[in-house]
Amino acid sequence: MIEGYLIVAVFIAVIMLVGRGLARHFGIPQAIPLVLLGVAASLLPGMSKAAVAPEVILNIYLPLLVYRAAFLTAPRETKEDAVPISVMAFGLTCVTAFAVMVAVHLAVPQVGWPVALALGAAVSPTDPVSATSIMQRLGAPRRLVTILEGESLVNDAVALTLFGLALTAISEPVTLAGGAWLMVRVVVGAVLYGLVVGWLVARLRLWIKDGGAQIVVSLITPFLAYLPAEHFGLSGVLATITTGFYLGMRAHGLLQPASRLTGNAFWDVLVFLLESSLFVLLGLEIRQVITGVSSYSAASLAGTALIVLAVIVLLRLLWTVVVFPLAKWLPGRHLSFDRVARAERVVMGWAGMRGAITLAVALSIPLTVPNRPLMIFLAAVVVLVTLLGQATTLAPLLRRLGLGESKKSVIEEATAREATMEAALARLDRLSSDGQVDDHMADVFRQLLELRLDRVRAILDDDVEEGASGQSETRWLRKQLAHAQREKLDELYSKGKISAGTQRHLIHELDLEDRRRASGPH
Repeated sequence: MIEGYLIVAVFIAVIMLVGRGLARHFGIPQAIPLVLLGVAASLLPGMSKAAVAPEVILNIYLPLLVYRAAFLTAPRETKEDAVPISVMAFGLTCVTAFAVMVAVHLAVPQVGWPVALALGAAVSPTDPVSATSIMQRLGAPRRLVTILEGESLVNDAVALTLFGLALTAISEPVTLAGGAWLMVRVVVGAVLYGLVVGWLVARLRLWIKDGGAQIVVSLITPFLAYLPAEHFGLSGVLATITTGFYLGMRAHGLLQPASRLTGNAFWDVLVFLLESSLFVLLGLEIRQVITGVSSYSAASLAGTALIVLAVIVLLRLLWTVVVFPLAKWLPGRHLSFDRVARAERVVMGWAGMRGAITLAVALSIPLTVPNRPLMIFLAAVVVLVTLLGQATTLAPLLRRLGLGESKKSVIEEATAREATMEAALARLDRLSSDGQVDDHMADVFRQLLELRLDRVRAILDDDVEEGASGQSETRWLRKQLAHAQREKLDELYSKGKISAGTQRHLIHELDLEDRRRASGPH
């Protein structure tokens, strides 16, 4: 029995690798070949073992995915753009969920309101990975990317809270007042619990120096936040997001460079496996879904799917172009909405692709829920059409609107590299003047840093000859200079001179340098 499951797992892994290769070769979102290969694999004997219980998706996939997204959130940018992010994440997500609920119920009257709301909640959160990767590659305005990323994180929490409310309404009657109180209770309780878990884990990680142990702690943290919260009737997803956001803001102080590198590599692979396997699992389940919706005519299915897609796409465009600018009249202090031009708002409206979170929510609908196959079918259509239609046309749209030619990100990174080199040189001068470094070694490192400064590069050369003071002094000096560069990057970020992405990228390079030194002949 176990061998059968292992064979299926290996087969799914092969499908993921092949699908990734096909996606890169043809330049299409990898979800498309993964689903198609999953459908083809479902025809093979024995692949019925690949069915995954909805509880597994809900209790394993979702906590890990939303925790990682929250951990990587840029705190300063999210705070600066809190109002536009909230307008998109709270306003648009709720409006989309309820609009889809009404549309589905009207198109297919036998689908109850709670089930229709569950579908609306599933298809309302966006997946910015495809959109932001295209925008960053083309040099789109940074603030546009920040808003989309911040929206995606918060709307996950909003949508999944609505999803939990819908599942509750399916099993028991919920009044309007009761539903409002339930939402307040699960939201406030989840946020408080997530902060407590984040604080405790942060204290624990300060004491752990071993990289392997750090990975284990990071792996169990989402479940420490999610499972107890769900057990006590709170929003597990919101608690997990709160914990991830709390720890992400303190990541540089909690982790050693080697641990940070190892952890990032581990989580990149894990998220790839989770997201890719979701699309393969959808393909494997398509046959059962098609059988489950066989009572509906093809015209009815196509019409309902078209209605849902129209609601999602047109409502988002209308919201970003018309409603979004009105948020400048909201009370409170926030950045001017005039900085988000109409062309940028059009791009925001078109960058509403759905992805792994939508798929995970749809597949997590309990087997006992009426019309579950129809809900999964509609969610799958939304994911595949938005990825294939919007993701592949976003780059031409950016160029057409003149938003894809900016060199701002390149200039920003070069400026940050220059500043870190200057910080290292300043630290070297102080160490030399205090007599902590002999003149010969100081001259060697000064020449190296000045060369790198001229080339606007922020790494030390591995071929620098060690001075007469010995290996230990060389290691100490390298550590001091790298520390100065990290401090400068933190200062640049705190002053708003560089983005979290630039800070993370340059710190990653410094971490790699530290690891090369630790494993090298020094």
